[in-house]
Amino acid sequence: MASSNYFYGLGRRKSATARVRVLSGKGEIKINDKAAADYFDGSKGLVSELTRPFNVLELDPEKYTVTAKVAGGGHASQVDAIRLGIAKALVEINEDFRGTLRRAELLGRDPREKERKKFGLKGARKQRQFTKR
Repeated sequence: MASSNYFYGLGRRKSATARVRVLSGKGEIKINDKAAADYFDGSKGLVSELTRPFNVLELDPEKYTVTAKVAGGGHASQVDAIRLGIAKALVEINEDFRGTLRRAELLGRDPREKERKKFGLKGARKQRQFTKR
């Protein structure tokens, strides 16, 4: 299936990174060479979230094949990273999609990251219990 007529999008969320390719095909979504339902253990909510960019643009997801290589993070942040990658790839297909996807808040990266643990503390912010007397 080595085809060079694909559109690429990179998505990130927390520590998850997804490299997404969108090409014309028969509506399958493959993540790390597995079907999306198998990769996410049949979790319908996560799999349906992947097709949101297509639904917002009123495109038929059955006309596109999506392949994604994703690393890092948990399943929820991986889904968000893949969704952002799909949205960016659709903008590469047609620049007119940008405004619609931006209004649906599908093109913005969620900047929230895990805060690092500080020296002398128990966690990022948790301190030892303070006793006055």
